[in-house]
Amino acid sequence: MEGHRVAPEIIDYYSSAFDESARLSSSGQGELEFLRTQELLRRHLPAPPASVLDVGGGPGIHARWLVADGFEVHLVDPVERHVRQARAVCDCTTELGDARTLRAEDGSYDAVLLLGPLYHLLKRADRVQALREARRVLRPGALMAAAAISRHAELIDLAATARLTPAATAITQEVLASGCHTSEFGFTTAYFHTAAELQAEATDAGFTDVRLFGVEGPTWAVLKGIATHTGGSLTGSPLVASAVTAARIAESDPALIPCSSHLITFGRAPDR
Repeated sequence: MEGHRVAPEIIDYYSSAFDESARLSSSGQGELEFLRTQELLRRHLPAPPASVLDVGGGPGIHARWLVADGFEVHLVDPVERHVRQARAVCDCTTELGDARTLRAEDGSYDAVLLLGPLYHLLKRADRVQALREARRVLRPGALMAAAAISRHAELIDLAATARLTPAATAITQEVLASGCHTSEFGFTTAYFHTAAELQAEATDAGFTDVRLFGVEGPTWAVLKGIATHTGGSLTGSPLVASAVTAARIAESDPALIPCSSHLITFGRAPDR
């Protein structure tokens, strides 16, 4: 990770305060995020056995099914705990590293995923650098997929779970204005994107055919709110299936994309 260092509070959060390996399987909204991310990736990725670089791949949640689908996956993450967890659950190669300084050679992958790094890079220059690194290691015309947290996710989350107190409202208004989130509300340092920002950053990094989708759609907070007030996870429930259908309908609607908790953009490395 020469030249770059992930903020210590982010490493500490994922190393000891929070277990990312359970997030997408322990709740209805997590299941919704997983199913929709999987669906969008399968729609856009090249056919197996294409090579995929999973940058910020965490504990291997997506790498696991990608390997099962027949892809050749190499996972890079800055958190040692995540790298160990990925090795335990997935037959992929792994590496401790930073999205801004990848060790991969130029033009060496058929697809690059950044399904986490942009969350935790507060400076635009760092986010564009991570995207440029993804472009560098892609073969001409190959696919990049990058996820971001929606600027409005925190507001919707707090309202759905009855946590929008006067103090929380003041903090949330600051996040809506700047995009910069610190350590309030049980999360760590992060940047929350607008849809226009995510598209612009991918374009400025040199990608072509940039397309944007909402991941969870407009009803993810319904799952979060019900689970919070009833104590149930809702995994596998008809409500999750209904939310998936709603997300498919809304995924490209400019008015509804910001309602998703997460956004995902796809782009192509230019032909050289």
